[in-house]
Amino acid sequence: MRRLATLIVTLIGLAIAFPAFASPVLLISVDGLRPADVIEAEKRGLKMPNLRRFLTNGSYATAVRGVLPSVTYPSHTTLLTGASPARHGIVSNTTFDPLQINQSGWYWYASDIRVPTLWQAAKGAGLSVGNVHWPVSVGAAGIDWNLPQYWRTGHADDAKLLAELSTPGLLRELERMTGESYAQGIDEEIGADEVRGRFAQALIRQHQPGFVTVYFTALDHQQHQDGPGSPSAQAVLERIDAALGAVIAAEIAVHPDAVIALASDHGFAAITRETNLFRAFVDADLIKLGSDGKVVSWEAMPWPTGGSAAVVLSRPDDPVLKALVAGKLAALQCDPANGIADIADAREIAAMGGNPQASFFINFRIGTSAGAFGDQAKGLTGVPSSRGTHGYFPAAPEMRATFLIMGPGIPAGKSLGEIDQRAIAPTLARIMGTKLDGAEVPALKF
Repeated sequence: MRRLATLIVTLIGLAIAFPAFASPVLLISVDGLRPADVIEAEKRGLKMPNLRRFLTNGSYATAVRGVLPSVTYPSHTTLLTGASPARHGIVSNTTFDPLQINQSGWYWYASDIRVPTLWQAAKGAGLSVGNVHWPVSVGAAGIDWNLPQYWRTGHADDAKLLAELSTPGLLRELERMTGESYAQGIDEEIGADEVRGRFAQALIRQHQPGFVTVYFTALDHQQHQDGPGSPSAQAVLERIDAALGAVIAAEIAVHPDAVIALASDHGFAAITRETNLFRAFVDADLIKLGSDGKVVSWEAMPWPTGGSAAVVLSRPDDPVLKALVAGKLAALQCDPANGIADIADAREIAAMGGNPQASFFINFRIGTSAGAFGDQAKGLTGVPSSRGTHGYFPAAPEMRATFLIMGPGIPAGKSLGEIDQRAIAPTLARIMGTKLDGAEVPALKF
């Protein structure tokens, strides 16, 4: 009897710690949303009734510690897999392109993801799946109704290409339902986000997916342009709040038992300076340029990610080259004007779950960002064209992201404290009554 009583108490404890779910899930991402913008909305003069609703009706993280680098595509893939970039394979926004021939191509294709995703887990659990504009979603397995994020030039042909990359017939169907044209993928203004929000509503009403992902990008765009906390960024955030509120309402109308989760990928920091590692490497003959200014050969190549930059060696096992580059980076760090805070080696990168192709990873001080190849002719340091960025090592408090969740089985008004971004995907998998193979940390306890 004593053993039976102990077993019952244990099972009750597990049921409290890990409630049994089998609910539809709507996962919304607001790119660049800082947790304090929600938690301290009134103090900051922000009117966001839909986001604030999570604080009273659901549970929320005070901060989410992200991944290396803290940029959009790696972070969004972590939100879907529970894995770090080193394991899931999306190690940057843009692909490594040392000869600058890929026309600034991004990691658009889901075939590059090396571990199972929530889309696949939900589909395997018998749920239908929808997506509107989530990063790294082109050709994604498990999605029944897919409007992936993709762009090339902003030419009208981009719309034709997206129609072909989407679920056959879906784009035209939703355009008929909404009475408007879908937004170009390259368009990150708030008006485009609002269009995507209306398409998400139409998709939810028409197809009623059991799991759906929806991505809003305009806040990130505005914070890059004018800085975090700027009046223009706050105005955009208030409009996003209205747009996501309408998407949530559509979801609850078709799935009253749905759990609504809202996440961001990273925080944001204001910047005033820029350091161009391409210029430094050209000057050190680690990159050789032709008369046309294009790369003809390279020994070491920066791979910028906003507030940080990976450094890839042409011969990573060459100790002489490695020592040469290490010495050059150390010399750059010695000059405070270059704004280099940390230089991680391959062992330290692996410990942070970062890019396994990188032999070094440069972390700039908050306020300094990495320059682009196209700007290397301007010199080693200068003033950036934008006023805000992210991408710094995840330990930086400014890079903390947001997580909010509400619905059946989710405690009301509960703070989850600071959480690991990798815990979000296995948590949502459990809510949908399934599991996510490949997640690196356990699900959250409510």
